[in-house]
Amino acid sequence: MGAEIENTGPCLGIRHLQALLLFLGIMVNYIARLNVSVSVVAMTNAETSNPDFPEYDWTEAQKSYILSSFYWGYLVTQFPSGFLVRRYGAKLVLFIPTLATAVLSCLTPYCISWGGWVAFSVLRLTIGLFQGPIFPCIHEHLAKWSPPKDRNRLGAFAYSGADCGSVMAMGISGLIADSSMGWPGISYVSGGLCGIWSILWLLLAADNAPSSRLIGGDERDYIERSMRRNDGFHDQKIAIPWRAIWTSAPFYALLVVRSAQGWANSTMQLQTPAYMHGVLGMDIKSNSLYSALPFLAMWCMSYVYLVIADVIMSRQWLSLTTLRKSINTISYWGPAAALIGIGFLDKSQTGLAIALMTINAGLNAGSGIGSILTIIDMSPNHSGVLMAIVNSIGNIFPLLTPLLVAVIVTEPSSRSQWQIVFALTAIVFFIGNLVYIILGTTDQQPWDAVDYLKPRDAEQQPDQHQLEARKAKVKSEKEI
Repeated sequence: MGAEIENTGPCLGIRHLQALLLFLGIMVNYIARLNVSVSVVAMTNAETSNPDFPEYDWTEAQKSYILSSFYWGYLVTQFPSGFLVRRYGAKLVLFIPTLATAVLSCLTPYCISWGGWVAFSVLRLTIGLFQGPIFPCIHEHLAKWSPPKDRNRLGAFAYSGADCGSVMAMGISGLIADSSMGWPGISYVSGGLCGIWSILWLLLAADNAPSSRLIGGDERDYIERSMRRNDGFHDQKIAIPWRAIWTSAPFYALLVVRSAQGWANSTMQLQTPAYMHGVLGMDIKSNSLYSALPFLAMWCMSYVYLVIADVIMSRQWLSLTTLRKSINTISYWGPAAALIGIGFLDKSQTGLAIALMTINAGLNAGSGIGSILTIIDMSPNHSGVLMAIVNSIGNIFPLLTPLLVAVIVTEPSSRSQWQIVFALTAIVFFIGNLVYIILGTTDQQPWDAVDYLKPRDAEQQPDQHQLEARKAKVKSEKEI
């Protein structure tokens, strides 16, 4: 008899709907997060956008404060968010930040009109505070909804929402600023998208398969069976093995590699418009469109990496650890080389600069499969907490890089100053992946076990009934 075919429910089930909601959630939050890089250029140079709206004379230092302020707030709530999502579930904890982002985005133009760059910075910091829990929630939700066989597919698709959001933030923001809505329209559109998603999430999301009112029995059983976590996987009170985590070499490998990604992301996402405007001499409209190209390449390439990973795993050509490290190496060392080349180009080589930036981003698209999903592989029970720790420490660098760039790039049109910025990013890319190659693994860690913190010798220690039985036996032997 042939092997029984496992019933996984419908081809497109509720687990796929959850991945779609996560994709859209990351997308709208990224639009609200990243449109500031285009907004700042539009606000300080009315000639490149709709001139009917106010123009502000902000210094380069003030602009850098605005760009980095989000990450000051974002950093603060990363660590606590791991506990929040374990206590209240991803549905509630992801809904509140996105709804708050919608409200604050819509208030942005009004706040700037009376408070200038200081009010703008405070508002961005507050949005960062609310958005801190987003990625711990994403990881926790994926861990509950993605069976191992579907993890690459669902996880990579969900995280590609970041690439889509980057494309939208860069691509449409310049068009909106140049339209009748002007730069205030960027904030209004972002707020509206976040509000619409919040409603969809509230109606369609569920913390896990057993709690979903939409899921069918076959799909629910498949998810629960494949997780093999019925003995505590949905328990929010599993003790966290802090000592084991902080003495785990694979955990530190993840910490280093994701910190390197945070450095590179903040440099490319926040500084690309400034580089293209200063060195390549592009206006705000073409600037935003060309700034979006690298992220469009990243979005498309994330699916190419996904197909490649699916083929390799289905044919068992590589182990999961080797696959993730191989993809991550391409995603880090390829862009490192491209960044070095970008630094040597000027406005006479605009096309080549844009091409290299696009190749850079496209190659980097594999980092989701390469290292982000490793957190769930290593520890599905503690994935939300681990993501909170990794993101908390990793986002120190996005907080600092705009300030560092402000120190290095004192003249935005100076190619030599931008060379230093790109060279530093390339070095960080190289070292981050090297540590991951040496120490990283996808093996589920012993400290992920539900009963890990129980006494190690619990099985050897007799219970009370055994003790009483032994005492009775000894007593009877003495009497004999």
